Amino acid sequence: MKQFFVETIVRWSDLDANMHLANSSYMNFTSFARIAFLRECGIKLSDLAKHKIGPAVLREEFSFFREAHEGQEVLISVSVSGNSKNGEIFEFEHNLYDKISGTHLAYSRVFGVWFSMTERKKMPPPAEMHEKIMANVNQEKCRVLSYSDLKSLPVSPQNIDPNTLKNA
Repeated sequence: MKQFFVETIVRWSDLDANMHLANSSYMNFTSFARIAFLRECGIKLSDLAKHKIGPAVLREEFSFFREAHEGQEVLISVSVSGNSKNGEIFEFEHNLYDKISGTHLAYSRVFGVWFSMTERKKMPPPAEMHEKIMANVNQEKCRVLSYSDLKSLPVSPQNIDPNTLKNA
């Protein structure tokens, strides 16, 4: 597949108090781009609903390079940079560019799993869905992910005694 891009425009509601694209809006833009990529692969939201699964993001990181402002047209690239053999674990990379100048605005990497809406746990997507995604992946640039990649996320949960919260 040639590199996939989706286009959007920075709206007034996407801005923060500094009048540039808010960090949360970058996350919304990359989520929008991933769903557009799935549609391009032939996977619709109704397919996800039929199989009662959805993507669950476990980690998303950004590097910001330039501001984006209201009315600016933005191109967002989507590439699958990692996938487990059964498709259960995924990683996407995004680059956001000014459509007119080509200026690189931001980079994002997203790590997650497919999630069962009924069992409330990770699960592989149906084989036909996994095949559609993999047909649109640059195999040379896509690393094979495994369960150990889930365990090696940089932060893990650290529960506390709830009694310590009573005095907080």
